[in-house]
Formats: sequence, C-alpha cells, structure tokens
Amino acid sequence: EKAVNLKKDLAEMQEWMTQAEEEYLEKDFEYKSPEELENAVEEMKRAKEDVLQKEVRVKILKDNIKMLAAKVPSSGQDLATELNVVLENYQLLCNRIRGKCHTLEEVWSCWIELLQYLDLETAWLNNLEERVQMTGNLPDKLDAVNDALESLESVLRHPADNRTQIRELGQTLIDGGILDDIISEKLEAFNARYEELSHLAVSRQITLEQQLQTMRETDHMLQVLQESLGDLDRQLTSYLTDRIDAFQMPQEAQ
Repeated sequence: EKAVNLKKDLAEMQEWMTQAEEEYLEKDFEYKSPEELENAVEEMKRAKEDVLQKEVRVKILKDNIKMLAAKVPSSGQDLATELNVVLENYQLLCNRIRGKCHTLEEVWSCWIELLQYLDLETAWLNNLEERVQMTGNLPDKLDAVNDALESLESVLRHPADNRTQIRELGQTLIDGGILDDIISEKLEAFNARYEELSHLAVSRQITLEQQLQTMRETDHMLQVLQESLGDLDRQLTSYLTDRIDAFQMPQEAQ
C-alpha cells in the first residue's frame, strides 16, 4: 500500500511539473506595454517561488522511497527509477524557470534604464532649448554676446554617451520584440527633437561667433579712429597754443 501511495505521489508530482511547464514556459508572451512586461516579471517570480517550494515535497518523496527500498527492494527499485526521472525533470524545470525569471528581470531592468537615460537627455534638450531662446534678444554689447556664446557652447559640449546607451538599449528591446512600438515611438520623437535642436543650436552658435567677430573688428576700428582723433586733437591744440596761422599749417591740418 505504501508503494502504491508513493507511486501515486510521483505521478502527481510529474503531472504538476507538466502543468507548470505549460503555464510558465510554453505560453507565448507578447509584451506590448510596460504593464504587461511588469506583470510577466511578477508572475515569473511567483512561479520560481512556487517551484522552489516543491523542493521539500521532492525531498520527502526521495527519503520515503529510499526507506521503502531498504525494506522492500523489489518495490523500491521500480520506484527509484521513477524517482530519478522525476528528480531530473524537477531540476530541469527549476533551471528553466530560474533562467526565464532572470531574463525577464534583465529585460525589465533594461526598460527602466532606457527611461532613465531618456529623462536625462530630455532634461539636457530642455536646457539646450532654453539657452538657444536666450540668444534671441541680446543687447548689442560685446560682453552680452560673448557670455551668450560661452553659455551655449558649454551646453553643446554635452557628451554623447547617454545617447549611445539609449540607442543600444532601445535596439536590444526592439530586436527582442519587447515594447517595440512604444520604444520606437519614444526614440523617434527623441531623435527628431535632438536633431532639430542640435542644428538650431549650432546655427545660432555660428551666428554668434560671426556677430562677435564683427563687433570686435568694429571696436578695434573705433579704437584706432579714437586714437587718431586724439592725436589730431593734440596737434591742433598745440597749433592754437602757439598761435600759428592756419596758412602756415600743413595742408591736412588746415
């Protein structure tokens, strides 16, 4: 009777493993929204816990069959063979569920990381847009233009590492068919805004550089003219001081 009960327990265990495999490993999942992906991660975590909890039951079966084999070798031998099959299947099931759980957790981590990088780069784009707008109505002063140019250039020196991460993380998820529509939409919007603002900022940078160069040249010309006028003023003043008649002066002084 004990052998019959143990045989029944082994059959029930094998049936449960078959159902678990169908439910958690053979079912096709489509992750088209973050909610679906997150739910799948939580479900696989529960599956892993459920399977690992069966370890106690498997150990009890193993011990009981060993005890029976010691008492009744003939019955125990057959059960031991069935037990080995169950143990192999159970170990395989544990490994596969652990693997799938780990994979889904990695995918979820990849999605969260992508969102974090997008938030960082979006904040940078907002800052860049603000700096570009600030260059729109500058006072016609050299210092103001120079400060605006330096401010814009400091933002444009932003490293490309984050954008590289965004591209690689997004492509990894899309290649796996995970959240592909959502990610494609997010990346398309981000890249379009990045290209637009970058071109606008570089164009504004060139304009400011040209404006700054023109203002510096103008300032230099004014300085030279001012010095020349100062020399002429001093020369004319000396003529007046010495009471020199105009017709006695050189032609240019007249």
